[in-house]
Amino acid sequence: MRDPALILVVDDVADNLEILQMRLESQGYEVATSGDGVEALEKIHELLPDLVLLDIMMPKMDGIEAVKRLKADTSVPFIPVILVTARADAKDVIAGLEAGGDDYLTKPVDHAALSARVRSMLRIKALHDTVQGQAQRLEEQAAELAEWNKTLEDRVAAQLGEIERISRLKQFLAPQIAETITSAGGEAVLDIHRRDVVALFCDMRGFTAFSETAEPEDVIVVLREYHTALGPLIHRYEGTLDRFTGDGLIVIFNDPVPCPDAAYRAVRLAVHMRDTVASLARSWSSRGYELGFGVGIAQGHATLGPIGFEGRFDYTAIGTVINVAARLCAEAKDGQILITQRVGAAVDSLTELEPLGEVSLKGLTRPIAVLNVLRLRKSR
Repeated sequence: MRDPALILVVDDVADNLEILQMRLESQGYEVATSGDGVEALEKIHELLPDLVLLDIMMPKMDGIEAVKRLKADTSVPFIPVILVTARADAKDVIAGLEAGGDDYLTKPVDHAALSARVRSMLRIKALHDTVQGQAQRLEEQAAELAEWNKTLEDRVAAQLGEIERISRLKQFLAPQIAETITSAGGEAVLDIHRRDVVALFCDMRGFTAFSETAEPEDVIVVLREYHTALGPLIHRYEGTLDRFTGDGLIVIFNDPVPCPDAAYRAVRLAVHMRDTVASLARSWSSRGYELGFGVGIAQGHATLGPIGFEGRFDYTAIGTVINVAARLCAEAKDGQILITQRVGAAVDSLTELEPLGEVSLKGLTRPIAVLNVLRLRKSR
């Protein structure tokens, strides 16, 4: 397999191609594109990509027919295929998988799901290539390595089982959690537990009024730009994205991956987010959208674990610390990053803070001391 991996994205809608190409290239992959199934098969023979993202609904030749022909072509080495479909009906998904697809994504494509499934399929591709190479060498040395080959087969079977299990987990868990489970070799991280965490809650100022007056398509475009810009920052600072709440994001630090400087990471992320959204806001303003950005950060103990039902779980944090972060965010004016006194004490030497006194927050019986983050003193 190449390093970096080459991914072929096939879709007849130019905007979809551009979005997927941008997201994948931002993660370091090489990307080729195609607008229909016929051209896609030609490019697969020409380029031999490591992975194909294949839209189902296309002119000339749809994705299901294209993947049938690809999988039936013995002249092409194993190439995993992720089917991308706007139809989430079980019959459509089953038809695509029975045609030879290895996994699927539904539109609109979630960035975290895209990243997780691409990594999963590339692991399978790398493992398959490794096994193929080892098998070829084993054929040349069959007499000497017969027993070793049996051991290798057992190991490969175990690894494939593990990859399949983690691939299923990544359909509903944040990437960091699934990666932790992979490295730890077990699912104990998913057990309900209590931990001291830093919670960051952010959302846009003026979004409710904007969504009431703007066309729904314009709202979706703004949200897509917003999430696309902020999502990579969360991964960069190793936060765990708890959930989306429309224009709001909840990010947790120190779980499931422990970090010694959780408060400072959260503040650095908030400052980077604020600068990023300020740049976006200038573009939005030129289109007549007046939107701002506010952040709330709190630290304290929370109970963490999976919630949901069979087939669809989320990993989340529950506790007063989450509520405090949300209330601080609601209190923040455009450009403000409001933090609790405990967070302020942890980052005081590294940031310039503005004390705002005690503030009464909705749902809390007593007012709390609040500070506003003006800027970082230095990089770290």
